[in-house]
Amino acid sequence: MNTRYKITRLDEAGQPTITLEESLLFFATQPDFIYNDSFIVNKDDVQMKITGHFFMWQIDEVQVPFRFFDGELFVAISHPAILARAHDITAALEATMVEG
Repeated sequence: MNTRYKITRLDEAGQPTITLEESLLFFATQPDFIYNDSFIVNKDDVQMKITGHFFMWQIDEVQVPFRFFDGELFVAISHPAILARAHDITAALEATMVEG
């Protein structure tokens, strides 16, 4: 089962402060990530395309989307390796990671 987490950094007013530009610069330095402006999900012979800002982490044959939305990064965690990578990203961005 996947648990959704968000990587966030808040200002004094409680507003998210991670920018798309900061995310693009950060993930460009990560050799195991690529940027996509959409994410395609295939299930039961149905294909759904979600537009947005996705930083795709390649681990073995699986791609894990980290989605930038409204000043935060979202990721569904289903494996300890994904959790560990999310913690690394959180620390590098001087952010916090919370469930939700």
